[in-house]
Amino acid sequence: MANTKEIQNRMKSIQDTMKITNAMYMISSSKMKKAKKVLEETEPYFYNMQSAISRILRHVPDIEHPFFSVRHLVPKEERKIGCIVVTGDKGMAGAYNHNVQKMTEAMMSGQGHYKLYVLGVVGRQYFGKKNVDMDGSFRYTIQKPTMHRARLISDEIVRAFLDRELDEVHIIYTQMQNAATMEVENMQLLPLKKASFQPHQLFSDIYQEEIKLSPSAEVLLDTMIPNYLTGVIYGCLVEAYASENNARMMAMQSSTDSAKSMLRELSIQYNRARQAAITQEITEVISGAKAQKRK
Repeated sequence: MANTKEIQNRMKSIQDTMKITNAMYMISSSKMKKAKKVLEETEPYFYNMQSAISRILRHVPDIEHPFFSVRHLVPKEERKIGCIVVTGDKGMAGAYNHNVQKMTEAMMSGQGHYKLYVLGVVGRQYFGKKNVDMDGSFRYTIQKPTMHRARLISDEIVRAFLDRELDEVHIIYTQMQNAATMEVENMQLLPLKKASFQPHQLFSDIYQEEIKLSPSAEVLLDTMIPNYLTGVIYGCLVEAYASENNARMMAMQSSTDSAKSMLRELSIQYNRARQAAITQEITEVISGAKAQKRK
């Protein structure tokens, strides 16, 4: 059994660690709440944008536009697929980064030529050690996602898609279902699917049939779709950022609970060691007294 001094030192070390995990829990909680608030404030604009695109497609259902081009003539094994991978900048978030990396590798095991646009330090370090085609354009932090960064990403993938450098574009990110559940999502950004543009429930009761397209539906879509993609990417970045902080909150809470359990066990060990030491001292005193009495 360890002596009381060793147990006290270990208990102090665990208590110091608990202070760190508690602080990280509070910081992650604050960041997550701010991210969710920002997302809620920007959602109405992009729902309106999606609704406007839906109205155009409803009036001109047979429109042929490059953003909806599926490119059937390109065989599956020759398709060039771009994938935006959203990871974190640091660890201590449970399986958050591992799940994103796992889904990305599962996707790359399919047919086609894949090019990764990796966001986040953890993902860049991981895939940098792999034999993959990784674009290095977006080497900024994933912390505090902004609309400007989302627009830069959107402009690059739109350019690559229209120039036929890519035949498909996906984004892999983590979506927070609720406070305890997070799921990694693989969303196809390009080509767009006409069936996916349905009126959002917030605006389904508004009469929106009489519209005038000027100068033409094609020109309007040329402007609206890149802005729509910017909003989708921005929403994915914010959702991933909130999910990362929520995962870190859960990991820190688990660490704190484990530390408390360890402290309870160490407290019992400390009391036993202290009791054994006191018993030993009493025994020595009694033995000494008996020896003196015999003399």
